[in-house]
Amino acid sequence: MSDGATVNPASSAPGVSADGLSVAPSSGTIDITFKLYASLTEHLPPQHRTSNFMLLQVARDATIAQIIEPFALPMKLVHLVLINGHYIAPADRATRTLVQGDVLAIWPPVAGG
Repeated sequence: MSDGATVNPASSAPGVSADGLSVAPSSGTIDITFKLYASLTEHLPPQHRTSNFMLLQVARDATIAQIIEPFALPMKLVHLVLINGHYIAPADRATRTLVQGDVLAIWPPVAGG
């Protein structure tokens, strides 16, 4: 991200406020990089779509499912989910949390020819 801004999406994730811009002061937070690929980039805020990633500050105990929820990704398009290049199975996405500096990347199904 070229402007260095950190964005907190509105979420039901513990510690993330409803306004999506501030984090409850009593909660512990971490900074992660959130990347969306192909057609999923349209779910990023407009200023981040050309770079396909943004920095996020999320609650330390937020799961992958909670982190992506405010971006309204169609679950049928959340196909390949990686943390730091390691595949996360669909069954683990509702419970898997991240740590400071992690990179969460998501790809839709891809067809080739």
